[in-house]
Amino acid sequence: MTTNDALLKHVSIKAQDSTLVATFDIDGNIPGSGAYVVGLMAADPDYSSQRRLGIEFMNGEAIACYSFSHDQGIEENYDLSGVTHSGNTITGSFPLAVIHGLGKGHVMSAFSEADGREFQSGVPVEEAI
Repeated sequence: MTTNDALLKHVSIKAQDSTLVATFDIDGNIPGSGAYVVGLMAADPDYSSQRRLGIEFMNGEAIACYSFSHDQGIEENYDLSGVTHSGNTITGSFPLAVIHGLGKGHVMSAFSEADGREFQSGVPVEEAI
């Protein structure tokens, strides 16, 4: 994968009832071979409590939708029915409760990984929650 493939260009989140809907717009398409992950890193202002929400693809197909709580050491996996992807847009649904407790001053950014290596990090997230 070259650095021009699948770069995150815009990431947004919104709340719909008890669901956090994350939309990842990428420059290019989801890579057709290998592993590719897009996700969110959310933390309270002092980073003492962190959550990582991700959507993982293998050979162009979604295989996992998950959240990981760093402070609790707990990973939760979610139904892939909440993940859609078409061309250069990936949408994933997560329980809104995943980010509860992080407070109003929370920090959030987006990331992507390719074949197990960090590809992008610190990508700004437009929030409507």
